[in-house]
Amino acid sequence: MPSPVPNDPLLQPYRLKHLTLKNRLMITAHEPAYAEDGMPKDAYRAYHVERAKGGVALTMTAGSASVARDSAPAFNNILAWKDEVVGWMRMLAEECHEHGAAVMIQLTHLGRRTRWDQGDWLPIVSSTHDREPAHRAFPKKAEDWDIERIVRDYADAAERMKAAGLDGIELEAYGHLLDQFWSPATNTLDGPHGGSLDNRMRLSLDVLAAIRERVGPDFIVGIRLVADEDMAGGLTKAEGLEIAQRLKVSGTIDFLNVIRGHIDTDAALTDVIPVQGMRSAPHLDFAGEIRAATRFPTFHAAKIQDVATARHAIAEGKLDMVGMTRAHIADPHIVAKILSGREDRIRPCVGANYCLDRIYQGGGARCVHNPSTGRELEQPHGIAPAGRKKRVVVIGAGPAGMEAARVAAERGHQVIVHEAANDPGGQVRLSAQTPRRAEMMQVIDWRGAECERLGVSFRFNSFADAEAVLADRPDTVIVATGGLPHTDVLEAGNELVVSAWDILSGDARPGETVLVYDDAGDYAALQAAEKIAATGAKVEIMTRDRVFASEVMGMSLTPAMRALQKYDVTFTVTWKLDAVTPDGNALVARVGSDYGGAARERRVDQVVVNAATRPLDDLYFELKPGSCNLGAVDYEALIAGRPQAMRGNPDGAYALYRIGDAVAARNIHAAIYDALRLVRTL
Repeated sequence: MPSPVPNDPLLQPYRLKHLTLKNRLMITAHEPAYAEDGMPKDAYRAYHVERAKGGVALTMTAGSASVARDSAPAFNNILAWKDEVVGWMRMLAEECHEHGAAVMIQLTHLGRRTRWDQGDWLPIVSSTHDREPAHRAFPKKAEDWDIERIVRDYADAAERMKAAGLDGIELEAYGHLLDQFWSPATNTLDGPHGGSLDNRMRLSLDVLAAIRERVGPDFIVGIRLVADEDMAGGLTKAEGLEIAQRLKVSGTIDFLNVIRGHIDTDAALTDVIPVQGMRSAPHLDFAGEIRAATRFPTFHAAKIQDVATARHAIAEGKLDMVGMTRAHIADPHIVAKILSGREDRIRPCVGANYCLDRIYQGGGARCVHNPSTGRELEQPHGIAPAGRKKRVVVIGAGPAGMEAARVAAERGHQVIVHEAANDPGGQVRLSAQTPRRAEMMQVIDWRGAECERLGVSFRFNSFADAEAVLADRPDTVIVATGGLPHTDVLEAGNELVVSAWDILSGDARPGETVLVYDDAGDYAALQAAEKIAATGAKVEIMTRDRVFASEVMGMSLTPAMRALQKYDVTFTVTWKLDAVTPDGNALVARVGSDYGGAARERRVDQVVVNAATRPLDDLYFELKPGSCNLGAVDYEALIAGRPQAMRGNPDGAYALYRIGDAVAARNIHAAIYDALRLVRTL
């Protein structure tokens, strides 16, 4: 077993004012959207406590706890303007403190970065009438009485957090009200809060002064600030550095948490918080420049997803505390694994951004390949050993099958995996052929390494039939054979189309004029379109939905859109492909509409259909009659975390289950979640 690095920079303590942080790793503020009634109740607390158990030095709760009623909770934010938040935050802080982690919270007024129809439906307030494109609310310009109450609201919220026993607070000033006042691009006010930098900073300095008056000089107060908006008309690096210096000189703050960029559009947000296929740690050197110039405690996070980069950030003096936030969503036990010499076993963040994308779509954060995140109460991160060891046979080595094998082996079972291909991965391996999606293979590679460590037996190039499975004398059979692409969606001409998989695998060569009909809304259509367009072909993506790529959420869509727009790909929504007919060497695509009364034609030389998959389930139905449960799953037991006890066939020799796309087309997270919650009770 590898040993932890001697004198590891990440494991050195850091003194912040009176507070000693036990190492240099932190979770920066983010809103996982687990709040209930605006409060950080049991699920929210369990999420942060798990990471405290894992050894992180500081967990910054809330991606912007709202300080005022007119800062509507667009992301299921914690409502810091309510007195009842004190008790919930106290429980969270006390439990994290028991594990040696410091706890802070980020406070904010969202300004224009919210919806007008959220919360109490109060008018949105900002320093401009211009809307933020991402949230589309046209704000009122702040009046003097707005500013007076907002200053008071910040101070009230800070006082509540001190009463809750937190170690400190952080104010949010990137894309939110405070820096909306700072930026020339979003401050069109006259009078004492508009015009000069002195005036534009007045609100922030008044807020900080009011907070200090309430919490005293010893309570830790920091600010997460944009130090360069990197956009025309916005804050420049020079102005950002000047703001940082003025905040330091004010004597009201104790640390800077540095951001570069703006977040008013999906594309801009993705540059601030990069996703899969984008450069790692793109703003680390910039944050280091701010630290060097200010000589002030500096924190930072932005796609620092691996320990080596985090270690470099501290060793080279670029940061005092390094944020590995999405990395801790994937694996809450990073520090514990470093300390125990198991750094190579850290579950990697693959940059899929399923976590943040779900938040911005109004859902709770979920890790694409760690279903326990956000479900700590019902799906603990640890796997308990089984009371009785079984022989478990898994068919298929895609994400569902690999997770089933891993969890079964962790339980202590003897596990055999049959896979028809010569390598594991299934649809993930196909998807990862697009260079920008290559990181997805870590979902499989990590499980492969874990299965090897646990002694799982793999049989590749094994087209297992019922006879082969039964020869393994299984107690349990898990069918994870996935699905095959479905293209039989037309009134006529189904035999004339190819699937998105055919394009990605190379089984079909790209045409020169291509219609991609996307009836699934997932990555495959975008990837196929990009591969075709890269050849110089003219490509149109069509969907019957109101939006294209409906299953690919905002931030993850950004890199694909940049590539597709560069290739001048056309996007057509609300039209559906009805039929394809041959016309010489070309094809005629007949196009209709769910809205009725309209029809069009496209003359192309290739039609690509992406309509998800249909289960590859022949083996399952072949095995079903001989199983003791006849393939049935007790959903109540599954959800409650109890063992399966269905016994519809007393003469059956084995239990039989199917998971993932072998049941129905969903996504990687669903496939892995299927496997985890089923197998952890076997």
